[in-house]
Amino acid sequence: MHTESRHWHTLSPAGTAQALHSDAERGLSEAEVAHRAAHYGPNALREKRARSRWRMLLDQFSDFMIIVLIGAAIVSGFVGDIEDTIAILVIIVLNAVIGFVQEYRAEQAMAALKRMSEAGASVIRAGRIASIAASELVPGDMVLLEAGNIVPADLRITEAARLRIDESALTGESVAVDKQVLSLEADELPLGDRTCLAYKGTIVTAGRARGLVTATGMHTELGKIATLLDQDNDTRTPLQQRLASFGKYLALAALAICAIVFVVGVLRGEPLLLMFMTAVSLAVAAIPEALPAVVTISLALGARKMVQQHALIRRLPAVETLGSVTRICSDKTGTLTQNRMHVSKLFVTDAQDENRDAQPWPTLFSAMSLCNDARMDAHGMARGEPTEAALLLAAHEAGWERAALEHKSPRAKELPFDSERKRMTTFHHDADRFIAYSKGSPESLLPCCTRMLAAAGERNIERDALLQRAERMASEGLRVLAFACRRWPSLPASDAPETLEQELLFLGFAGLIDPPRGEAKAAVASCRLAGITPVMITGDHPATARAIASELGILDDGRVMTGVELAALSQQEFETQVKQISVYARVDPAQKIKIVRALQDKGEVVAMTGDGVNDAPALKAADVGIAMGKGGTDVAREAAHMVLLDDNFASIVHAVKQGRRIFDNIRKFIKYAMTGNAGEIWTIFLAPFLGLPIPLLPIHILWVNLVTDGLPGLALTAEPAERGIMRRPPRPLRESIFAHGMWQHMIWVGLLIGGTCLLTQAWAIRSGSAHWQTMVFTVLTLSQMGHVLAIRSETDSLFRIGLFSNRMLAFAVLLTFALQMATIYIPALNPIFKTEALSLGELAICLAMSSVVFFAVEVEKLLIRRGLIYRTA
Repeated sequence: MHTESRHWHTLSPAGTAQALHSDAERGLSEAEVAHRAAHYGPNALREKRARSRWRMLLDQFSDFMIIVLIGAAIVSGFVGDIEDTIAILVIIVLNAVIGFVQEYRAEQAMAALKRMSEAGASVIRAGRIASIAASELVPGDMVLLEAGNIVPADLRITEAARLRIDESALTGESVAVDKQVLSLEADELPLGDRTCLAYKGTIVTAGRARGLVTATGMHTELGKIATLLDQDNDTRTPLQQRLASFGKYLALAALAICAIVFVVGVLRGEPLLLMFMTAVSLAVAAIPEALPAVVTISLALGARKMVQQHALIRRLPAVETLGSVTRICSDKTGTLTQNRMHVSKLFVTDAQDENRDAQPWPTLFSAMSLCNDARMDAHGMARGEPTEAALLLAAHEAGWERAALEHKSPRAKELPFDSERKRMTTFHHDADRFIAYSKGSPESLLPCCTRMLAAAGERNIERDALLQRAERMASEGLRVLAFACRRWPSLPASDAPETLEQELLFLGFAGLIDPPRGEAKAAVASCRLAGITPVMITGDHPATARAIASELGILDDGRVMTGVELAALSQQEFETQVKQISVYARVDPAQKIKIVRALQDKGEVVAMTGDGVNDAPALKAADVGIAMGKGGTDVAREAAHMVLLDDNFASIVHAVKQGRRIFDNIRKFIKYAMTGNAGEIWTIFLAPFLGLPIPLLPIHILWVNLVTDGLPGLALTAEPAERGIMRRPPRPLRESIFAHGMWQHMIWVGLLIGGTCLLTQAWAIRSGSAHWQTMVFTVLTLSQMGHVLAIRSETDSLFRIGLFSNRMLAFAVLLTFALQMATIYIPALNPIFKTEALSLGELAICLAMSSVVFFAVEVEKLLIRRGLIYRTA
């Protein structure tokens, strides 16, 4: 079966099924699917080949300064101490292994996130509807499409109801194409003219359809376009870009200092090769080339943890931005509410509730059951979109069985729901005639009605009275839908809603209630404490919106703005009011982008939720676009930065908290690494100017860099959230990462580390100790351990948060201490590390001097708590 060589648009649906050896009704059997999957492979575009593990490991040695150091170490081995050379090379290899492990973990975390966010597809296999990963599709599969789907493979359409597909990604045609099922005569037609085919990667903007898969993976039209294959470019986050830029300037400064160290050492008569090795080792230790990589690790591992709290990050910059969010614009249904709709009130004109056999009850229940895409399963449960499922269940419980009604009045045609009309209409056989049932919002459906059905028969419609009744029902927190019908002598040929949805007969209202989620009120309160304003956007009636928003604490005494009022305002006029409005009702998805832009123009950082096709532009425009994982469309998920796996508002708040924690921990790592590097530089740079010999050998510098930047630094990324993290205002988006006293801290603590090392050196030399170099080596290493413990919180003392509240860090510090002691007290390591065993008194002095940094930073935090330093407005 050569699927790619046929002109599928020239075959009828039956001919296509025959050519594909498929059953258009039951689909493929599981055995046949397995056979075809083995033959055709996955339905995926070939991606740029990922770096192999070996390449990843070798890349750790590609840094220019590392190459220079290796070269210098080899030269040193030939002319001097071979043991020293081997030790330096071993440390370089260990550093590379740690870098490789970190990078590999980050890549694995990103790959896991990518797998989780893979697109899905609905198929019919062995007569049953199933949801599968799009990559599992095979030629001959029967695929179901609806508005909002991204077409998962190339398809021959076999059934279509008002199907429109946006093919701009493939053809460049900006207008969505109307699709149909009839075969076409000409063999050679442009892609855009093959109206009975749907192509992988295009977007269903309206309607529903079924189609047989004709090509998958690289055999699809999208697969043939090589330029589209490399879509997954690895873009760096804004923070990584800023740090990479900052790192370049810092590297230049470090190189300048290293050059001065080299020149001053040589002028003082130090051996040329030793000074060159010292300068290069210092450059390797001081240049923060790993900062952007650590940011990736922190963000990727943090994003993987967020999945456990039902937030799937699709784009890493979103993790950074979450901590800066000032407004969360959320849909009501399913996000703030439970999405467990049930019909709590029905209204019909003049009819008695007790006698449900009399009109208009039978026609209303028929409309609720038939103008509906939900289905009853074998267990008596309604399956489908929650509102439709609730309506179907209410009709079912009233004795109106969907199966019996469909047998008597099968569907002949439909006008699917769309957000502009806010209506849906289905046409059904009715003996030798046809009947159309319509449902929609009262404001959209009642203007289409000219008569209403009452117990005594038809009469002229009382539109104002009915709208007031709908308003009263909505004020009770109900979502109100209106139902109407119209009889036709024959099935209309037209598909124009403006023609078909006119002169309708009003049947009644259904009031549905969707209770607020139990955790939503607490999440809203948490938002307010964190300086974030929750905003509710809904397509429901203003009275329903007000009732739910007031119950959740979103609306105090503020105004509810409707979509009509919003449409009447220019962008400039709207921007003068936007910060005062926290509830929007009867809003079209297309209007969400107006809300996003107005808030952004006013300096707000906006998170926006959405689930439909028309939500995609707003999700893209928002600082953090959030798609619904349960009820959302493929298009919304593709446009979003984050997918909410449980569609729950509280999960957005959890994600904001995690975003703040991750950003805090990145700041702590940078503070720790840069301060330690500064301490090493000051120690070696200032010694010659104070008349002291070079305090550290190259092996010492590289060892300190290995044991302090490795495990302890990475363990900081696992630090729990700070106390009160959700009681502080959002971080301004453009704020420097070095704000809030961080750059001042790095300068003075770096100088303090250097000062304590040099003071230890001067004291040891003055007192005649031959172990002064080992003492400086030990003080430098242990000072950084004291520093990493002290900066675990920006304000709270270590004695308050507890030493073991981050067990990974406590273990890393203890391991580093043990390794440092090993270099001093294990005789076999003394010649390698150029150390000597310290006496108990000398070790006590080293411990005392290295603890100075810890206590100094604790005093700094005390002053911060009292508001005496680093105060911000």
